[in-house]
Amino acid sequence: MTQHSPAAVLGYVQRLRRLDCCAVSDALDKLGMAGAVTGLPQRSGSGRIAGQAITVKLGTGAPAAGKPRHLGCNAIEMAGPHNVIVIEQKSGVEAGCWGGLLSLGAKVRGVAGVVADGPVRDIDEAIGYDFPIFSSSLTSFTARGRVVEKGTNIPVQIGALQVQGGDYVLADRSASIFISPDRIDAVLEAAETIVAKEALMAKAILAGTPIGEVMGGAYEHMLK
Repeated sequence: MTQHSPAAVLGYVQRLRRLDCCAVSDALDKLGMAGAVTGLPQRSGSGRIAGQAITVKLGTGAPAAGKPRHLGCNAIEMAGPHNVIVIEQKSGVEAGCWGGLLSLGAKVRGVAGVVADGPVRDIDEAIGYDFPIFSSSLTSFTARGRVVEKGTNIPVQIGALQVQGGDYVLADRSASIFISPDRIDAVLEAAETIVAKEALMAKAILAGTPIGEVMGGAYEHMLK
């Protein structure tokens, strides 16, 4: 996997934060790439989030080797303002993969947010902290005695995608998007071009150009 310097990561994350997921999804379509996952609505916090993924995989059975710790703690201690914690909890057991104390710990660390394909609990606490969480479902059930952490920064499945630690993440109310570091330049350039073209179209609509004229061939063929 391509490794980027801290300065490069910051630059990519700042560019991602200026884009919405629909524009980036269009860029992925233009490039023939997968990366967008829907069905993970925003449960807390406000506005979009972006950062590099720190992944957490949960499951049943024995936890990863080492001193017992509650799930998610390793990821929080590794994370900072340019990270999004990405969690897989597809065990089939209804149990929270994230909770209130974890939200507080991540908030204190300045973590950008959490994207979870699995149930999250204590969502009212996350709302009170204004900490951004996107998840497939909500629950009251604790992870204790139900699921365990299988590993941090190992591959996880989010929707139909495999996500790696270090992938770039963008999430808003439309979707969550995951981009490998070796494709981030191409995706950002395509998305920024699409946004610039759509800004000109919006300007034309505001100036009185009929919308059917604005959204003609130039719009329909934009992704070709």
